Amino acid sequence: MPDDLKLAPGQRPDTRRVLSLFRPYRGTLIVVLALIVLAAAAGVVSPFLIREIVDVALPQHRADVLAWSVGGLVAVTVVASALGVTQSMLSTRVGQAVMHDLRVSAFSHLQRMGLGFFTRTRTGEIQSRIFSDIGSMQAVVTSVMTQIVSAGAGVLMALVAMVAMDWRLTLFSLIALPFAVWMNRRVGSRRREIVRTRQEKAADLSAGIQESLSVSGILLGATMGRTEALTRTFSSDSRELADLEVRSTMAGRWQMAVFTTLMALFPALTYLLGGHLLFSDPEGQGVTIGTLVAFIALQSSLFPQINGLLRVANQVNSSLALFTRVFEYLDAPILISDAPDAVVLDPGTVRGQVRFEGVTFAYPGAEEPALAGLDLEVPAGKHTALVGATGSGKTTTGYLMARLYEPMAGRITLDGHDLREVTMESLAASIGVVTQETYLLHASVADNLRFARPDASVEELEAACRIAQIHDHVMSLPEGYATVVGERGYRFSGGEKQRLALARTILRDPPVLLLDEATSALDVATERAMSGALAADARGRTTVSIAHRLSTIRHADQILVMEHGRIVARGTYDELVAAGGAFAELARQDAWRADRGPE
Repeated sequence: MPDDLKLAPGQRPDTRRVLSLFRPYRGTLIVVLALIVLAAAAGVVSPFLIREIVDVALPQHRADVLAWSVGGLVAVTVVASALGVTQSMLSTRVGQAVMHDLRVSAFSHLQRMGLGFFTRTRTGEIQSRIFSDIGSMQAVVTSVMTQIVSAGAGVLMALVAMVAMDWRLTLFSLIALPFAVWMNRRVGSRRREIVRTRQEKAADLSAGIQESLSVSGILLGATMGRTEALTRTFSSDSRELADLEVRSTMAGRWQMAVFTTLMALFPALTYLLGGHLLFSDPEGQGVTIGTLVAFIALQSSLFPQINGLLRVANQVNSSLALFTRVFEYLDAPILISDAPDAVVLDPGTVRGQVRFEGVTFAYPGAEEPALAGLDLEVPAGKHTALVGATGSGKTTTGYLMARLYEPMAGRITLDGHDLREVTMESLAASIGVVTQETYLLHASVADNLRFARPDASVEELEAACRIAQIHDHVMSLPEGYATVVGERGYRFSGGEKQRLALARTILRDPPVLLLDEATSALDVATERAMSGALAADARGRTTVSIAHRLSTIRHADQILVMEHGRIVARGTYDELVAAGGAFAELARQDAWRADRGPE
């Protein structure tokens, strides 16, 4: 993951921030809290009723006391069960609502991250954060918080009842508590580090699966003869994850086992102490048999609750590492966002004049800037082409034009509006982008096209596909426009995918169209037919083409030749060829490839 998203060693998550997730549901939580307190109070009534049975009803043969005491025991059990079910239902609803909010917040935040973030972060890592980490937090959010409150209330109520019965027995029962708290804190700290390491390893494993089991990954592994090596790497990572899972599960188990054993011995020791107190006070003014029996009943409920409280607190302590990983994404800065007073452009009125004024941009970690003081103008309604060797800055120029990156210096304007002062949504509606690396959804052809315009009619879909020279091919498919394209469009060739991607953008009818090697996978004949159709459909649209194949830009109104992030020549095709130099050589090589025809 990017280093700027990692916490410093030893840095702890903000517990108050975790609790703030529940703030929108505080009304329901108050009801849950009230139910928990009532259930805890009901739980300590039973020992007092038992004491009445042992000390009064049975020795004195009081049938009336026996009847209402037993009736009270039944009523308390029924009420406690009903309160527990209701409380569980409400707390689960709140927990699921919090989980929903967290997932949506993470997804929404990531949607607004700049392109640079995703070029530095593996897809598997992102998926691990949203699904694995948040999924692992689900138990904490939906039930553990309630268990802490429930166990805490139960412990408090039991302690009050125990003190009311006999303070000496209560004090004896709590001798081991400080040791248990100290031990739990140590175990919790160790578990938190193990869980964080485990989730990072799980994210690595998820990313590996995402890369190696995709269509492209399978092809790469098979053609490079790396299938066995990939399996060995996966096996090693999986074994390491399994070891971390074991360590996470077993962390502190021996310490907790010692504590549990001590707690199991305390009732016997309490009988011993209580018996001596009873022997020393034969009149029964202090400890009675009923008091001792009732106290043991309270103690038997207290110790499991203390043990559960410590165990749950330990689990929360470990889960804070998961919250931390999700918060790291939520706190990642959004470098490209709408200005407070951003202008909303109406695509219908956009003329399409684009200007770069002294634009400088460098990718993170790069030694040299990709663009250095770039000045260029794209006239409205004209076709401008960018050409140059690999690494000359053509694609970077296109990304900046679509505001996928922000310039480090200078500014870019659309019809005189600085792009930083225009809303992202209206800019996306004004500038359509088709890249060489096309992406199709695992959906039908029609659904892929309507991703650009959900309300598009069938006639509009077909019109866009005719311009992109793909309509006839789609109609030849068994299900036509209802055909599912498959994962990343694997059912279509590279050229067919490019034409579908182009049709998708044409469907939006943006006033500015940016084509970044958008026809690189097409044969010359198809490319020329598409260029002609695009020119006929332009209707004054501003078109910017980034191309290696110069035949696609032969009729461009202006061609800008780029080198090392700067414009080194400009003119029409014929003017640049006549001038000689690098462009003329590129044109000669392109003509030679065209004469050879498709290989």
